Amino acid sequence: MKKFLMATAAGALLAGAASADEVKLGVIMGFTGPIESLTPAMAAGGEFAMKEVSDSGKLLGGMTVTPVRGDSTCVDAGAATAAAERLITSDGVKGIVGADCSGVTGAILANVAVPNGVVMISPSATSPALSSAEDNGMFFRTSPSDARQGQVLADVLKEKGITSAAITYTNNDYGKGLADAISAAFQANGGEVTATTAHEDGKADYSAEVAALASAGGDLLIVAGYVDQGGAGIIRASLDTGAFDMFALPDGMIGASLEEAFGDEIEGSVGTVPGAESSDTTAILEGIASDSYDSSGPYIGESYDAAALIMLAMQAAGSSEPGDYAAKIMDVANAPGEQIGTGELAKGLEILANGGEIDYVGATGVELIGGGEAAGGYREIVIEGGKITTAKYR
Repeated sequence: MKKFLMATAAGALLAGAASADEVKLGVIMGFTGPIESLTPAMAAGGEFAMKEVSDSGKLLGGMTVTPVRGDSTCVDAGAATAAAERLITSDGVKGIVGADCSGVTGAILANVAVPNGVVMISPSATSPALSSAEDNGMFFRTSPSDARQGQVLADVLKEKGITSAAITYTNNDYGKGLADAISAAFQANGGEVTATTAHEDGKADYSAEVAALASAGGDLLIVAGYVDQGGAGIIRASLDTGAFDMFALPDGMIGASLEEAFGDEIEGSVGTVPGAESSDTTAILEGIASDSYDSSGPYIGESYDAAALIMLAMQAAGSSEPGDYAAKIMDVANAPGEQIGTGELAKGLEILANGGEIDYVGATGVELIGGGEAAGGYREIVIEGGKITTAKYR
């Protein structure tokens, strides 16, 4: 560990870090891997907040914010850790928006962020295990824990009259934690879990896994997986074999590629994704609109909020050093203070510069509880006419 810290210091000197009027923020997400169709828009959401602040000229006397991307891969802890090391040692970032998937987020937190005292705010790492991770006050989330998502999805199924279900999950920290939360909540609601099995991503054929789940029965299949990987394969095998035609789909399964792959084949299926009725992502989505990636997926507003919280906390502390501003994140995220919404970062920076207080609401109705957890709400979705539609907010 001592050797790594020395290397970090040397790397920062060699890189020259940022210039006197520039601060760099890392954006580490799975630009390759099982959610690669979702992450470009997520990254763009965070970078949109950075541009807003840079254009305002109000951060710490006129500093600009430069994003530096790193690839978490979502699933390879070694690659994610190496990417985070580069962001800190070579690029000199003063905070990290990310990571995205829970397993790599935990690895970066333990092996890189905590030893180097760098703040991380993840927009999408939802594993309940991260709630108790040793973070030295350096880790926050703008999306709620899957402990809550499990209860919300279980409540949706109960209201739909679903009394039995099989569960399959991607075999990693995210999938296991989410499956456990769903299973516990569903059974507490009086439902029967007929089978719970893991699936590996990257396989060409999931017929064996689906056959085992089908033999256990159930009104529908809960797929706690990834829309660009095994989760989609499980659905395809289920439809092709007639094993299941109704599915419950948590956040990692929600994206435009779900509509493109299955359309009305999964008509009536339900799902959950973080979101509040007060959420305001319109300006962000318009600002990042691109033909090169899907901006209909989850966690775009949460990414904007993660970046915004870092920059507002810097302003509150009067410093871009993580050791100085980490303690200010909870302050700017919560009452008391003037509420600051999407597109109002300049206003928030000005209030803070003048010694005032803000309550950052942002794109997703931000409220941080406990050690930096998002209180968070959820959007209940249903597949209607082959499209992902909003049923209600919870």
